[in-house]
Amino acid sequence: MPLIDPFNRRINYLRISVTDRCNLRCEYCMPEEGVPMIQHKDILSFEEIYNFTKTAVEMGINKVRITGGEPLVRKGIVNLIEMLSTIPGIDDLGMTTNAIELEQYADDLAKAGLDRINVSLDTLNPEKYKKITRGGDLSKALRGIFAANKAMLLPIKLNCVVRNNDDLNDAKEIELFAKRYDFKLRRIYLMSLDKGIFTKVEEGDGGDCTKCNRLRLTANGQIMPCLFFNQKFSIKEMGYKEAILKAVKCKPEKGSSNDTGAFYNIGG
Repeated sequence: MPLIDPFNRRINYLRISVTDRCNLRCEYCMPEEGVPMIQHKDILSFEEIYNFTKTAVEMGINKVRITGGEPLVRKGIVNLIEMLSTIPGIDDLGMTTNAIELEQYADDLAKAGLDRINVSLDTLNPEKYKKITRGGDLSKALRGIFAANKAMLLPIKLNCVVRNNDDLNDAKEIELFAKRYDFKLRRIYLMSLDKGIFTKVEEGDGGDCTKCNRLRLTANGQIMPCLFFNQKFSIKEMGYKEAILKAVKCKPEKGSSNDTGAFYNIGG
């Protein structure tokens, strides 16, 4: 029986944050000095993630995306992908990454069963990229993208955050880049969790509450019915099935605000 929320939306998409750590410090995501990290003992193990996902799939989930933080900084991430790819019923297994480490992982991820990737890419200007990410190397990200393309992790979607008019020029350059290599561009206008500011993602379904089909699992085992919603349900305290059912039942028609989390520890 499918998971249906109170507004008759079928919930079939699970985003899993496997870490709150990241190798970049993007200006719109976290402070330059970093943030307090979740203690290692509180992070879900691969076995817990696998068992939870298996239960979720049995209940109607068929699309899974791995996020972070930056998922490629999680030790053994290829092993987790291999574990998840063996679960019958997952039709789409994806990952969101900044691609800085992707060049070395792309082939192994594809062989492990990853279907596709989304890459955070806000500019093709190396200096602006370094500024936005506070030290990131654009050439590494681009090499990662092309390695993923070669490994057939397709379609490759480029997530471009637009904060102001100047960023629109960068988005236009990325659009031309995407067309040249048959990638897909998704413009994401800057959001604010605590103020409840969000818009529909261009060329994507994100931000369209009428079509929302997702749940989120944080790295420390909290299910979130909605990104812009404070209520969470602990899979460790409630059990997997009960937490999923509660989250679906409490999913709001439209998100309002969230002052208990941030993008770096919820996932994209």
